[in-house]
Amino acid sequence: MGTTRLKVRITHPFHPLCGRTIEVVCRRRYWGEDRIVYVDDNGRPRFIAAVWTDIDPVDPFRRVAAGRAPFRTADLLALCQVLDRLAEEMGSRDA
Repeated sequence: MGTTRLKVRITHPFHPLCGRTIEVVCRRRYWGEDRIVYVDDNGRPRFIAAVWTDIDPVDPFRRVAAGRAPFRTADLLALCQVLDRLAEEMGSRDA
């Protein structure tokens, strides 16, 4: 009885292997980023960002937005907080 390895599809539209299915060797953090290790056609280990594949389920917001909204609401609210904080800091310098 053979083992079943996890296979994922490369989904990043600008990656040269976009659409290709690869077999995952392992998944780890390399260079501060979640990456997948796979073996290329020449038998060499290669790394690819996990977010460039379909290894994780689609984010519910992205599924509903269907490409129509480039930013998530939570991210925009976090940006507003940062901008408010910067505005307060700059206002206190002018006094």
